[in-house]
Amino acid sequence: MSSFYTKFRDEIAAGGAVDPQKPKNNSATTAITGAVVVGLLVWLGVKNPWSLVFVAGLIVSVFLHELGHFLTARRSGMKVTQFYMGMGPRVFSFQRGEVEFGLRALPIGAFVRIVGMNNLDESDPQDEPRTYRQQSYPKRMLVITAGSLMHLIIAIVLFIGIYSTAGRFGDTGKLLIYGAPAIDSAAAKIGLREGDQIVAIDDKQITSRSELIFAIVENQPGAIVAVKYLREGQAGVEQVALGANPANPKVAFLGVASDSYRYVRQNPFDAVRLGLFDVARTARDSVSGLFVVLNPKNIFSNVVADEPDMMTRPTTVVGASQVGGEIGRSEGLKGVLMLLASVNIFVGVFNMMPLLPFDGGHAAIATYERIRSRRGRVYRADVGKMIPVATTVVILLVTLMFAGLYLDITSPLG
Repeated sequence: MSSFYTKFRDEIAAGGAVDPQKPKNNSATTAITGAVVVGLLVWLGVKNPWSLVFVAGLIVSVFLHELGHFLTARRSGMKVTQFYMGMGPRVFSFQRGEVEFGLRALPIGAFVRIVGMNNLDESDPQDEPRTYRQQSYPKRMLVITAGSLMHLIIAIVLFIGIYSTAGRFGDTGKLLIYGAPAIDSAAAKIGLREGDQIVAIDDKQITSRSELIFAIVENQPGAIVAVKYLREGQAGVEQVALGANPANPKVAFLGVASDSYRYVRQNPFDAVRLGLFDVARTARDSVSGLFVVLNPKNIFSNVVADEPDMMTRPTTVVGASQVGGEIGRSEGLKGVLMLLASVNIFVGVFNMMPLLPFDGGHAAIATYERIRSRRGRVYRADVGKMIPVATTVVILLVTLMFAGLYLDITSPLG
């Protein structure tokens, strides 16, 4: 038990595996794990191809996160010994120079092993000049934040690409009818049809669905109104007696489904401006979302609830892929990529929480050491004192993962 805790403690402190052994690949383990992973991906693709697209995007995002750490560490002169996708037991690996690349069995993350992260992370004396802890504060901050910065870059690229090609979803100020009007409704009697733009009701200009509703319900059933509309650029106006709402006969009823929200393609400059704005806004919302995600009371209440709250329940990649699949069915690739961008922003913010084992915990340690170092005296924090808190965080994360997986299976989001 003590050896398990020691390894657990060392891996939290080091930010990755600390086992220096490089055993030969077990061909049976590699084949079985590979078959299971491929089988799951094929099953996911058959069930909903858009879910597979979303999961593939997540895998690429995780890889780019670790690539950010890897490249900045190498460029900063630090020694990197491992680059692994996945966690847990080793499936296979290969050596290139001093770096061991490979795949592990559990698809719940990835890691890049940089030697000498702190005082608990032992290293060979000859490697000490290349350890993370011996580098300058700017270099350490660049390396440890590179993963989250990569998530933000991914989101920016996705937003800009989508806005400049498929468009940005928003209020166009033009209220368009979609679908056929209700049978025998006032709209059907005057021949309104899908694609028509409602411009005004009497003298009230209409630019949104809420304005149309207010303009209709302020009248009584049977009242005569003038409906002004555009059809293929041609203006039209029709007088009609409003009907009665089937759900409430005392309320006036026109009988059309309408919406002013559409994807509008942006020019390159607006795409960049709006992309940066939406990244900042989503990051702000993600900060407040952290307190919901990590609230133990919220986790418990959703697990025991007959109908979990869709806005506060924990979820995993299973639930996220369900949502991605449904969005893909309704909105196609642009919808899936928008969700992927938002997830990248949340993960980037989540990862910068100033607690171990998050990257933000290592950044907080580096900042604290920089503040305490004065007049040529380098201060080194005792990370051992932080392990109990880090252990609590890991337990909370494991609880969150199992609770989310339970909900994703018993109360699917898709």
